[in-house]
Amino acid sequence: MSSTLNSGWPRRAPVLLAAGVFACLALQACNQSIPDRLGAPIEGYSHTSAAINYFMVNGNGGPNIGPFGGGGSQTCCVILPRKWHPGLTVVVEWEKDPMPHAYGDWPERRFSDAWSKRMDEHETKYTRHRAVVEVAPYEELGVIDVHFLPCDQVAVSAVAATPGQVGYPFNYPSKMEVPSVCPAP
Repeated sequence: MSSTLNSGWPRRAPVLLAAGVFACLALQACNQSIPDRLGAPIEGYSHTSAAINYFMVNGNGGPNIGPFGGGGSQTCCVILPRKWHPGLTVVVEWEKDPMPHAYGDWPERRFSDAWSKRMDEHETKYTRHRAVVEVAPYEELGVIDVHFLPCDQVAVSAVAATPGQVGYPFNYPSKMEVPSVCPAP
């Protein structure tokens, strides 16, 4: 009788092992917790007469933004904690065109060699910036809103509300003038 038990065991071992692994995985699936960090879409707002040719938050790209414009166009994504905590920051990098409508007054035919040469010259006036920015407090993670303000200042929100709604942390006018003297960084 012992030889029968011993001869049956090796054939059943893979089945029993697979059943045990399956049971562990099934129990683990029931116990999965909500992740501590989530991906949130990015959008931006330019409150100045400059265009934002591109911007990035923690290395992830946001949409380009025209002067005094933005919102409504989202790209994906920045990973942030589900719950805000003091000292939460992001790195914002951007390229700014201080004269985005200049080429509209050029006499050259668009995309001609002369126009392209002038455009190359115009692009030398673009400026690039980088800022470490505190994220405004949020109860529930929403869209990452990057506000480009005069004097190359930036504000970042991640609340589950849109500008103008109750609970939105900023109330910037859509059009802001650059002061004659900018505050020191």
